[in-house]
Amino acid sequence: MNGTSELSDRTIVDYLRRRSVATVGDLVEFTGVTATAVRQRLTRLMEKGFVSRASTAAGRGRPMHRYSLTPAGARSGGTNYDALAQVLWEEIREVQDPKVRQGLLKRISERLAEGYRDQIHGETLRERMSELAKLMSGQALPFELDESDDLPVLTALACPYPDLAEQDRGVCAMEKMLLSNVLGEGLKLSSCRLDGASCCTFEASGAAVN
Repeated sequence: MNGTSELSDRTIVDYLRRRSVATVGDLVEFTGVTATAVRQRLTRLMEKGFVSRASTAAGRGRPMHRYSLTPAGARSGGTNYDALAQVLWEEIREVQDPKVRQGLLKRISERLAEGYRDQIHGETLRERMSELAKLMSGQALPFELDESDDLPVLTALACPYPDLAEQDRGVCAMEKMLLSNVLGEGLKLSSCRLDGASCCTFEASGAAVN
């Protein structure tokens, strides 16, 4: 037992990296939390495609469930690219020609958008913005959509690049280009943390949304 009172996805994934396979009982003993908490977390990881379950007969009783990482689970984690992002951004800033630098940022945002675009299927901009907010939130980047006004507002509750943004507002411009590319419509950055706002918000730049 490790004495922890909380359980996270990372705790289970890291345990399975070391042990390859585990039962609920193994994880209860290791984490010190309840079996219910372990099962809830395992269900979450299976829904994400990170963990698989194999069942074996255990006499006349309930089958024994054993859990292991899927290939996607084995690839997860180890994705702290902060240092790499910092170096790459510094290299981009070293490009002296503004047109060349802007073109490079545009290509980067387009490549990043490719990873999201196929998962957005809404026919209207409002629908696509709603889908994008859910997609980003599912990747630990909390976004929400405010539809109280005529034009919906996409709010980033956490900055994906907080350290870089503090150093160079060009990061905000790239994020705006990325979101616009994903949605297929131009967005404008209507408020920004760097200007004292509580969150960064993005609005449709006058396009029809319904």
